[in-house]
Amino acid sequence: MQTTNNSTIKQALNEKGGFQIWWRLLRPHTLTASFVPVFVGTMLGYVDDSFNIFLFLAMLLASMLIQAATNMFNEYYDYVRGLDNEESVGIGGTIVRDGISAQTVLRLALAFFGISILLGAYICMESSWWIAVIGLVSMLFGYLYTGGPFPIAYTPFGEISAGFFMGTVIIGISYYIQTLTITSTVIWISIPVAIFIGSIMLSNNIRDLDGDKENGRKTIAILIGRKNAIRFLALLFITAYVLTVYFVISSMLPIWSLITLLSVIKAIEVINKFQGKTKPIEMLPAMVATGKTNTIFGFLLGLSLLISKFI
Repeated sequence: MQTTNNSTIKQALNEKGGFQIWWRLLRPHTLTASFVPVFVGTMLGYVDDSFNIFLFLAMLLASMLIQAATNMFNEYYDYVRGLDNEESVGIGGTIVRDGISAQTVLRLALAFFGISILLGAYICMESSWWIAVIGLVSMLFGYLYTGGPFPIAYTPFGEISAGFFMGTVIIGISYYIQTLTITSTVIWISIPVAIFIGSIMLSNNIRDLDGDKENGRKTIAILIGRKNAIRFLALLFITAYVLTVYFVISSMLPIWSLITLLSVIKAIEVINKFQGKTKPIEMLPAMVATGKTNTIFGFLLGLSLLISKFI
């Protein structure tokens, strides 16, 4: 019976074997949460006449590896705590459906962290060793998000923590290693990106609300209920767009940054896809659309900065 359920879930999620097992483990739709802030932070540095492509690539790869490792820690610890099973939606399914050893997933996550440390060493040698301190704190957060005795993901602080470390901190580091300075403008501009990244986590928690509640989690979605959580998600989107427009009006961002408003279409789609849905597999498209909203907004924001450099 378990084999039948396993096969049915894999078919419903269009999960295939081979290389795709490892690709799903990375949760590729979440990796934009690491690409976007590096891209935006680097473009802010480029606008200020500082750009080193090798530092950009090193920072980008390190950030994506840390994000992927965080996903793997999530896969591992949720499995160890008995939270994931063969019917769980929104995970790679590498352990519970594909039969990959939990220890293999853990070792791979630690290996990704190790490579990130080496890349971080190069970045520090080219900029400042203070980056090492910030980087190690960020990696610790990545581990503690689902690891340790009190996982952040199980509390109401998951969204704000993810938004701050993966949005504001990464944008700040990406800008600093290019310019060797930091400004209040960069911090302010990072806020809409941080909001969209936090929204990815909120969407995930809205989808998993029932299962998380049964397992004793205390996420924002659980505390305020699914309907209010969807409304809160919409409010976060609105706040991010209002801030972006304000930054353009106040000349913190170029007029070209208004092209980010094109992502509103995808943001509206997210809310519509959540409405009236109660089953995790029904809400999966909304979760994916949230990640795409972050991708489109962040890419257009970085592109607008690049365009402003030449026009």
